[in-house]
Amino acid sequence: MSDWLRGARKVVAGLKPVKVPEAPARAFRDLWPGDAARGQRLLRGECEVQGSTRPLMLIQEGGQGWSPAGGPPAWRAAVHGFTWLRDLRALGTDGARLRARDLAADWLANGAQEAMAVVPEVVGTRISAWLGHWDFLAATAEDGFRRAIMVRLAQDARVLVAGLPDECGHRGALAALKGGLAAAVALAEEAWISRCLRLLPAEIDRQILPDGAHVERSPAQLLLAVQDLIEIRNLIHGAGLEAPPHLGLALDRAAPALRLFRHGDGGLALFNGTRDEGAALVDLVLTQGQARGRAPLILGEAGFQRLQAGRTLVIVDCGAPPEAQRGPSSGPAGLPRHADRLHGAGTLSFELSVGRDRVIVNCGAAPAAEAAWRDALRSTAAHSTLTLSDTNSSELKDDGLGRRVESVEAERQEANGAQWLDASHDGYKKGFGVIHRRRLYLSESGDDLRGEDAVEGEDTPAFAIRFHLHPGIVASLQEDENAVLLRLPSGASWRLRASRAKAGLEESVFMAGEPRRSSQVVLTAEAGIASVQWALSRVNLPQPAGEG
Repeated sequence: MSDWLRGARKVVAGLKPVKVPEAPARAFRDLWPGDAARGQRLLRGECEVQGSTRPLMLIQEGGQGWSPAGGPPAWRAAVHGFTWLRDLRALGTDGARLRARDLAADWLANGAQEAMAVVPEVVGTRISAWLGHWDFLAATAEDGFRRAIMVRLAQDARVLVAGLPDECGHRGALAALKGGLAAAVALAEEAWISRCLRLLPAEIDRQILPDGAHVERSPAQLLLAVQDLIEIRNLIHGAGLEAPPHLGLALDRAAPALRLFRHGDGGLALFNGTRDEGAALVDLVLTQGQARGRAPLILGEAGFQRLQAGRTLVIVDCGAPPEAQRGPSSGPAGLPRHADRLHGAGTLSFELSVGRDRVIVNCGAAPAAEAAWRDALRSTAAHSTLTLSDTNSSELKDDGLGRRVESVEAERQEANGAQWLDASHDGYKKGFGVIHRRRLYLSESGDDLRGEDAVEGEDTPAFAIRFHLHPGIVASLQEDENAVLLRLPSGASWRLRASRAKAGLEESVFMAGEPRRSSQVVLTAEAGIASVQWALSRVNLPQPAGEG
């Protein structure tokens, strides 16, 4: 749909009356748990979004909760989307309920006209939140408040549905469609329901790749998209309608893909804007999705590989970023509109876990933080991969990526339980005329992971290979062996050794949840060195006296 036609539809929709019932025609209930700790912060006037905490004070009381200057676009989108209602609800107190109503009333009076408040994905998210928490937010409220919420919901829904599909290239378009369908069911608008159901199959095809991964190549966005699809399925069934086959087929593909990204502790690997969502939520989503099928070893379209032997698991990013898209890079409120909005420069990075212990990780993400901190975590150096001449393999921009890795090749072989992976990317070809190649070998026992990082081309600059360690790992440098000893929480020990590079230990940060200090092993190679070989092996150390 052209921008002109979409705008015309919205204008016409704004002129049409819509019936506004006293309450939703059908009861809803949000499926997902909130966080009581975040709820307590909201009672204190603070709102945490993806690790970034900022004031969310009632403007009526002198606060600045809904101002455009109140934080980065991702933080403001979440605030205007009311997803934080889950966290207040998790407290289960009358005080939390009253706080939710006060914030909603303040938003109606002071925040509803902000540019961010009318972005389609934000509108859809807010409608879903209001309806999913109706019994908590408004069902027992005084008539004036309840009526004001319903009127605003109907007004928003009318314009939202008229503007569908929202053709941003990421999950926001699915959130908008879900919100439109929720409003259509709640307001018993048959024409809206028909429109949303007609648009749903094409939107699913845009969101979910044939291998089940999400178009943004992000485990976190895949998890959210599966949640969206589950909610849409429940909406359709609750309304007594038949879901299009696309929906069930998409869930059947996406759930196994989500399993590929799970570590031994049940949480998700930290690629492309992902923070550790926790095993309990992932379990709940897979259960609600009625997920069948084991984790695949390869996501071909998305470009991820899973090596597993014994108790050792390696998850590798072997895919190129989503293609650059034409059109405006962001909407009027500053939200990126491209599928690479969260993408990091971490091509060929990997994470490793042994049993329930995460060992090698990426640094994580802070999508709602200020640009400098957000992009530091998107950088190549924040990933467990090779960084050439302190340069990112893809150029980081506020709205996604500029210069980027264009081609990634990967070849996998297996024999007698052992696995080999040979992958390369061209992210450094334009600036340096070289290719980064990473070879990995995992033994059949899982006790030996060997790697080689090569820079193929002339005039090889200096490079560093980084292995970010989980905060639970205790690392000690063994200078005489050019190695680092790693002690795992389980008590096991592993040793990382390297040739043709100097091994060192440096500080790092782990941003899966609250920021935590950690360390990283850095293998430094001088200019002119073409390749570095390294090995990570389990070692049996004698126990100190008195143990065992």
